[in-house]
Amino acid sequence: MKYLIVGLGNVGDEYQHTRHNIGFEILDALAKASNICFTDKRYGFVSEYKFKGRNFVLLKPSTYVNLSGKAVNYWLQKENIPIENLLIILDDIALPLGTIRLRSKGSNGGHNGLKSIDEVLGRQDYARLRFGIGNEFPKGYQVDYVLGEWTADEKKKLDERIPIVIEMIKSFGTIGVQRTMTQYNNK
Repeated sequence: MKYLIVGLGNVGDEYQHTRHNIGFEILDALAKASNICFTDKRYGFVSEYKFKGRNFVLLKPSTYVNLSGKAVNYWLQKENIPIENLLIILDDIALPLGTIRLRSKGSNGGHNGLKSIDEVLGRQDYARLRFGIGNEFPKGYQVDYVLGEWTADEKKKLDERIPIVIEMIKSFGTIGVQRTMTQYNNK
């Protein structure tokens, strides 16, 4: 069984360690814990992770968040991965910091990365794992907040929550989206 796990984020040093790049950070943490590396390939940085007979293709798109659909579509086709084995990991300002929500389908919720994926794939019935980044910003400063770096207190919360997301990725591939939602959502 093969799975495509996509962490959304923007390439470039200026975006490293920003709230918008939580998808990249989660996949980097999984790669580090598993002693695997990413390789610069077409439309993204790619690595392969094996767990319990499953093959996970990890993708950090190099197309920037707003054009993520192009990379997702390319790698789904290249690796011949069915849509039900796709998981997108993204930031969500509507959720409190560290809140994790897995859904098997849904709307884009105003997230430009999901909008791009929806448009390119022509559907919304793929799994998405939203990682809450909070919304502690004054009106009109959403972009600055989302593209801002984590505070020291936020980094502590990340250190607690990212290992849970890594377990959810493994669970997604081994017991499926529904059972993973039951086991992990609201924790």
